[in-house]
Amino acid sequence: MWDYQIWKLIAIALIFFMQAGFAMCEAGFTRAKNTGNITMKNLMDFCLGTITFIIIGGPILCAENAIAGGLLGDVGQVYKGMFGEGASWYGWTDFIFNLVFCATTATIVSGAMAERTNFKAYCIYSMIISAVVYPVEAYWNWGVGNSGWLQQLADKWGLIDGTAQGFIDLSGSCSIHMVGGLTALIGAWMVGPRIGKYVKDENGKVVKINAIQGHNVLMGALGVFILWFGWYGFNPAACTEWAGYEGMGQVFMTTTIAASLATVTVMMITWIKNGKPDVSMTLNGSLAGLVAVTAGCARVDLVGAVAIGIVAGFILTFGVEFFDKVCHIDDPVGACSVHFLNGLWGTLACGLFSTTTGLFYGHGFAQLGIQAIGVLAVCAWTAIWAFAIFGIMKLIKRKDGVTPFLRATPEEEIRGLDLTEHGLVTAYAGFQMAPQSFDYGDAVAQVTGDVPPSEAIKVETMPDVDNIKPGDKTITKIEIVCKERMFETLKNELMNIGITGMTVSHVMGCGIQKGAPEYYRGIKVEPTLLPKIQVDIVVANVPASKVIETARKVLYTGHIGDGKIFVYNCLDVVKVRTGETGAKALLDVE
Repeated sequence: MWDYQIWKLIAIALIFFMQAGFAMCEAGFTRAKNTGNITMKNLMDFCLGTITFIIIGGPILCAENAIAGGLLGDVGQVYKGMFGEGASWYGWTDFIFNLVFCATTATIVSGAMAERTNFKAYCIYSMIISAVVYPVEAYWNWGVGNSGWLQQLADKWGLIDGTAQGFIDLSGSCSIHMVGGLTALIGAWMVGPRIGKYVKDENGKVVKINAIQGHNVLMGALGVFILWFGWYGFNPAACTEWAGYEGMGQVFMTTTIAASLATVTVMMITWIKNGKPDVSMTLNGSLAGLVAVTAGCARVDLVGAVAIGIVAGFILTFGVEFFDKVCHIDDPVGACSVHFLNGLWGTLACGLFSTTTGLFYGHGFAQLGIQAIGVLAVCAWTAIWAFAIFGIMKLIKRKDGVTPFLRATPEEEIRGLDLTEHGLVTAYAGFQMAPQSFDYGDAVAQVTGDVPPSEAIKVETMPDVDNIKPGDKTITKIEIVCKERMFETLKNELMNIGITGMTVSHVMGCGIQKGAPEYYRGIKVEPTLLPKIQVDIVVANVPASKVIETARKVLYTGHIGDGKIFVYNCLDVVKVRTGETGAKALLDVE
């Protein structure tokens, strides 16, 4: 008994760590200006969910005595146990195990509704999911002692001939992922797309879909790896009591195989469709396989895991494009396809690939029928609550009297929810290019002595900016845009012909060809902006023609993308330190 409890507590820690994976995955696949907001949402999923689960959700899910034909449990009995009467370390282990499962359900929703949802509204519906939506349907499936009505289907409704064994959802493809994914789908549809995602004509018809790319693929990838790692607690721990320790190897194997096959499938599909393997979609493929195999991880063999994973890859790829291109539902992270569609598929797949009761193993349609009934019941329960919660939040208006309570205002969305919801200028302050005010104190060198600071350096009269006239020589500004790899050679050659200064910037741009066509999550990115180097030079003593010719010789390869050279007449130059103007301002000679 002790070893089982210790293993389950370790698994609880792994499942909790999945919250970090969800946070990183969602933040990486969305824009930087909403990173702090997404972090807060994933934190509040768990913390607010813990409070509501302890007060309401937990007693519903953990009740031992069924009432109303297995639709609910005896909540009063649980409350007595929680406050000392019958409480035990064994009961608390199961309680916290169900709590971390509940938090996973709630956090799925945040990704699909990211970047445009009011934080207050998010906190409210997250608490409702943890309090009522998840606990009730999870009780149907996992009620203590098989007291939930879905577990009693096989015997009570006479649907079987001794082969089926009740509703199969060992680790939550249905009760967790499908529920979270369906809620996310309804929420994303009702909150509406992000500003600029879909371009419509005067009749309201979508004529163009814009790809809004995530800001940090590495963060998203690390999130996926953390989730995959956490799944090794998520699936095995839920099956330990049913399959025993000897069955854990099978669970680890099927979990790994399905995820791997789904990942490779998505990579190959996107490679064939778009000409290159899509990184974001392939990462989603890993999660799709994990979700799909979760229901039957201890009831399917190697062949079943392979089949489930491959189908999950197809469902993920075409599901993302279906919701985006056909339904015009803006789901920044693909949660609807990963969790709803593949949660649905994984649950039904148990009726096909269960080695003891599945159709493909010679046991008829009974198990598949039970799985279908369970899916329909759970979807109906979830949809009723989701439409009610989000519908009410759409009817209530914000202070402006126009924006629904569910949604951020247009100004908040454009500026970013980090700033408008949390007062966080940026989640990446160390990388921010905007000037910041600091009190440096004595760190700044001061002019000392008897000479006033304004006379410490000889300063010529500052010209009147409104009446600047060309100096004694023609001054020309030359702007060179080139490939990054050519910069060092260009810099050295320009120095060799006497250029004394330049300004260099990393820029993004495209030429007439609009860049090579690229795709993000199946949507064409137009135009493709490629990384370039921009070199700005102002010359007077060195002939502009010499600079241009030097740059052409260095940059020319004869291929598209060699760069551009722009030449401007420069009215004048003013050296700030001395006030010198014209050609003299370009020389660094006192």
